[in-house]
Amino acid sequence: MKPTTSIYAAKPWLAQLSDAQRAPVRPAATVVHAFRAAAARAPEHPALAYFDGRLSYRETDALSDSVAGHLASRGVGRGDRVAIMLQNTPHFVLALLGAWKAGATVVPLNPMYKSAEVAHVLDDSGATALVCSDRAWEGYLRETAADSPVRIALTACEKDLQTRDDPRVLGFDRLPVPDDTDDLVAVARAEHPAPGRGRDLTAADVALISYTSGTSGTPKGAMNLHRGIMYNAERQRTGHPIAEGAAYFALAPLFHITGMVCELAACFANAGTLVLAYRFEAGVVLDAFAEHRPAYTVGPSTAFMALAAHPAATPGHFASFQVISSGGAPVPPALVEKFRSGFGPYIRNGYGLTECTAPCAAVPPEKEAPVDPASGTLSVGVPGPETVVRIVDENGEEVPFGEQGEIAVRGPQVVPGYWRLPEATAETFPDDELRTGDIGFMDPDGWLYVVDRKKDMINASGFKVWPREVEDVLYTHPAVREAAVVGVPDAYRGETVKAYVSLRPGASAGPAELSAYCERRLAAYKYPREVEILPELPKTTSGKILRRELRYPA
Repeated sequence: MKPTTSIYAAKPWLAQLSDAQRAPVRPAATVVHAFRAAAARAPEHPALAYFDGRLSYRETDALSDSVAGHLASRGVGRGDRVAIMLQNTPHFVLALLGAWKAGATVVPLNPMYKSAEVAHVLDDSGATALVCSDRAWEGYLRETAADSPVRIALTACEKDLQTRDDPRVLGFDRLPVPDDTDDLVAVARAEHPAPGRGRDLTAADVALISYTSGTSGTPKGAMNLHRGIMYNAERQRTGHPIAEGAAYFALAPLFHITGMVCELAACFANAGTLVLAYRFEAGVVLDAFAEHRPAYTVGPSTAFMALAAHPAATPGHFASFQVISSGGAPVPPALVEKFRSGFGPYIRNGYGLTECTAPCAAVPPEKEAPVDPASGTLSVGVPGPETVVRIVDENGEEVPFGEQGEIAVRGPQVVPGYWRLPEATAETFPDDELRTGDIGFMDPDGWLYVVDRKKDMINASGFKVWPREVEDVLYTHPAVREAAVVGVPDAYRGETVKAYVSLRPGASAGPAELSAYCERRLAAYKYPREVEILPELPKTTSGKILRRELRYPA
């Protein structure tokens, strides 16, 4: 392994960490091991809270054992892939733990994905089982799965396991259990014998194949190891002053690496209660804060903007929090101060990627992030003690403190590569070091700042969007001749998708029509909110469309 050199190898950020944050950690081998340890010492403590529903650690352990037994009886073996496409509900957790207990690797899917997006992930991962909502199965996943490797399907009504049926997020009808699937809750309650411990996964096994666009147009599956998940989860647990058994609110989606690690895994490592509320709706979240009094949450800056803007929000809703973190998208300094002045808590910035299993830098609980005086950029925090973050130039050579370059990360949370993509792995992880594609700098005290992206990736509310994917959809519209997609500033999302198109001679289509066309074919965060029609798009002499001239018009 090529050693890190010079100033970054000296880890100046260690001075920003407390003794507890610098101390070595001994994480459990996997989330299942951490969960079982919590169940052994606090069996009747609530593991999951979902509106008015509660499941203890003992109950959650037994229910997920039954799911594991069912999957094993259907032929799911060690290393097989199980795709899960659910919102933040107990069903997600039961499927996750059940798949891992059966020895499988989990493939989390965004419930906003449309058919083509799901089809790519199912085919690329080779998933043999799919767990999803009954509505999604009946709506389009049955047809999608028919042309995939999937041979086992479990469906769930996300109104189950609670009785409140809050219409703000659960305003849909119950459906009959599809004839061609098994009902997840029924399977969990069937008391299927759990597989033997011989199927237990190890720290070195792949826990997740998390699909991310990264720095190329086709989504790639980052292989998150159990070791990396539990390392970051244990760092969360030991680095935050949160009592064992406390409530963790799942503001970030569990299918996202931030929610998986910083909420679910950290909560179970701390024998806490994971509070779930289906999906984000500001009023529902505020009610859950008041009811469950969580000590910790993490989410994108857009979520905190929406909470702060809700007319019912009061300082009392946030009084129980010991730590509030933000991840997925940069937090403007003005939002941090507005939130603190209005509600009390200080939002702690963080930085990470799917490829480094969520955080590789964060603001320590006892500190406040500095603001770079030259750019006004708020620091995203400092790395951990076993992590080395370097800033490098285009040749991979280190640049001095304060100078901008690409952020590179080495540490126990960095994934070994992309699923079945050796060339992409070699390019993104030279010598096992993650080249993030993000531009940033570090000050002499070890504070990291993220200022831009190296490539054209668009970051909308923490979700990554690759322009080519949107352009490909636009090109299927009969009126579109040329298309170029860029990210533009957005007060709510941080950045949003804008499309520039030129039309075929004699064709007609308006911006609203083109936006709606994409909306029907792409996840909600991907379709262009803005469309501008031009006679011609700017190009190089060789005919390549110049996105930069559209992004930064003269």
